[in-house]
Amino acid sequence: MRPLTPRRVFLICAGLCGVLFVAVVISLRMGAYPISALEIVQTLFNRAIGHRSEISPDFWNVVYEIRLPRIVLGILVGASLSTAGASFQALLRNPLADPYVLGVSSGAAVGAIISMIAAPHIAGAIQLFAFAGAAATIAGVYFLGRRGGQLDSGTLLLAGIVTASFLSAVIMFLLTLSGRDLRGMAFWLMGDLASQPTIDSGWLYLVLVLGLGSIYTTSSDLNLILTGEQEARHLGVNVNRVKLVVYVAASVLTGLAVSVSGAIGYVGLLVPHVMRMIFGTDYRLLIPASAIGGAILVVLADTLARTIASPTELPVGAMTALAGAPVFIYLMRRRVR
Repeated sequence: MRPLTPRRVFLICAGLCGVLFVAVVISLRMGAYPISALEIVQTLFNRAIGHRSEISPDFWNVVYEIRLPRIVLGILVGASLSTAGASFQALLRNPLADPYVLGVSSGAAVGAIISMIAAPHIAGAIQLFAFAGAAATIAGVYFLGRRGGQLDSGTLLLAGIVTASFLSAVIMFLLTLSGRDLRGMAFWLMGDLASQPTIDSGWLYLVLVLGLGSIYTTSSDLNLILTGEQEARHLGVNVNRVKLVVYVAASVLTGLAVSVSGAIGYVGLLVPHVMRMIFGTDYRLLIPASAIGGAILVVLADTLARTIASPTELPVGAMTALAGAPVFIYLMRRRVR
């Protein structure tokens, strides 16, 4: 196997970014208003160099007011979920771990539903309450996952599963007793990129960069922890610090994604597996590759969700589940063999 160098990491990530750009062009092209790929590239280029006057008003509205904001949000959500999934799989040394197993997404969903019931007309309430719900779940699961003053991976996983089950029951209880039209809530819970968050996307991407950067600083330590915690300690790794950094950063990324898009499943579970099969298990490459791969998946899934049954729009989470479940079953069968 070729040694992993910074140059190789850069080239692979650059190639994945090229695939992401193709996915963005495809997403911008598809819809009720047809636009050719050449026109899209010209529109993006004119906007980049500041020649807005050369862009027709129709193209501007379709590309920059309708389609591109969804794509930007999809990139944010996909990168956040897949990075969190890869991190949790390393933290728990469990290939089935993902952001939803630890209950973080369920906590965010509870917060969002409470905002829909208590403050339906306040701008930004859904994002604020959802992130608060995720943060409360992070703290609760972390407290339950400690044993002997240290964060225990097995206990943390069990605490997350129990918390997720409890919060799922709370969600059903709130939906049943709300007395309101539940279609909007149900659609949001399955994943929705149509409703743009009131928070500026620049701040959301800042949180993504900080979370991803925090996790990436531990990538070499995660490689050692995968061989065993005792072995990692003998090699000088501060295992407790790494666990805390990865757990908090991955949970924040999950709360960020769920607060702006709802629950989009299988991204954090499937993408790290695919990237691991293609590029190997070194987390110095796996983390950025998973982030870009998750962005590609969500952008393509959202494109299908808004076009496959046009003019009806499907939840993005339904598309990722339809595509992700069979692929994951195939990957599991392939591992068993």
